[in-house]
Amino acid sequence: MTRTVTVGLDGSRESRAAAEWAAREAGLLGLPLKVVHVWEPVPEPMAQAPLLGAETQAHWTERVPRETAEGLRLRHPGLEVTTEHLTGSPATLLAGAAKDAEMLVLGSRGLGGIGGFMVGSVGLSVVAHAERPVVLIRAGEQAADEHEKDPSGVPSAGTAFRPVLLGLDLESPDDGLIEFAFAAAARRGTSLKVVHGWNPPPYYAYGLSTDLELHDALVRRETVALTAFLHPWREKHPDVDVTEECHYGSPGHHLVDVAREASLVVVGRRVRRSPFGSHIGPVTHAVLHHALAPVAVVPHA
Repeated sequence: MTRTVTVGLDGSRESRAAAEWAAREAGLLGLPLKVVHVWEPVPEPMAQAPLLGAETQAHWTERVPRETAEGLRLRHPGLEVTTEHLTGSPATLLAGAAKDAEMLVLGSRGLGGIGGFMVGSVGLSVVAHAERPVVLIRAGEQAADEHEKDPSGVPSAGTAFRPVLLGLDLESPDDGLIEFAFAAAARRGTSLKVVHGWNPPPYYAYGLSTDLELHDALVRRETVALTAFLHPWREKHPDVDVTEECHYGSPGHHLVDVAREASLVVVGRRVRRSPFGSHIGPVTHAVLHHALAPVAVVPHA
C-alpha cells in the first residue's frame, strides 16, 4: 500500500497552512495527499443549539474538507488529493491516521516574532503518541518562508531552499532520525546543518566559567566526536552538503536560535510505552513551542 502525506484539517488558519505545506511536501516526495477531518461530537443538548446544529456540522464536516481539497488540486496540478472524515477524539484519531502515512502534518498557532508556536493539547498528544513522523506548521507559514531571499532581499519561493536543521544527541543517535533529515535536505536540494548541544558532566560544571582551557578542550572533544560520527553519513549522502555546530549549554535554546534560518527543523522523540506523561522530551518540547520554521518530530526507539 502506498503511503500518503496526511494532514489534519479543522478549518482553522493554521490547519490550512499545514495543508498547503503538506501538499508541497507530497509533491517533493511524489506521494498522494490525504486530508483528514475529525469531528468531535458535542453533548446532545448542545448539539441541538442553533449554532451547533446539523447545518453547522455539515459545513465543517463536508464543505470545508471538500473546498480545501478542491483548492489544493487547483494550486498543485497533478497532485492526487483524497479526503477522509472521522468522528471521535481528534488526538486519538489523528495519531491513528499517522500509522499508514509517510508523515502526519498538523497546524499550530503561530505567535509571531520570537514567540514561535503555541502547541495545543491535541498537537502535543499526537506528537507524543504517533508512530510516524509528525510535522508542525505555524499559522501564516508561506512557501517563500522556507527559501532564501532573492537578490533584492525579497522572500521568494523561486530561490534555493534554506538549510534543513537536525538536532542530534550523540549519546543516543538514531539512524531513522538522521536518515529522515538527510532525505529532507536531498529532496530540497539544500544543505543539512547538524547542531549538537551538550552539557558537561556535573563535576566539570563549576569550573567551566573560569577555566577557559578546560572549556575549549571539551568543545574540541565534542566537535571531533560529531565529525567522526557524521563521516559515514556524508559518504552515504555525497550530494548533501553537511555543516556542523557544537554548542555548550541547552540544546533546545541553540536549535531555536538556528531555526530562524532553516527551512525545516528535525528533532527526535524517544518512544515510551507508558500511558502517562507527554513523552516528547525537553529539547523537542522547547523546539515545538518556539522555533519559527516547520518542525518534524521523528519517533525512535
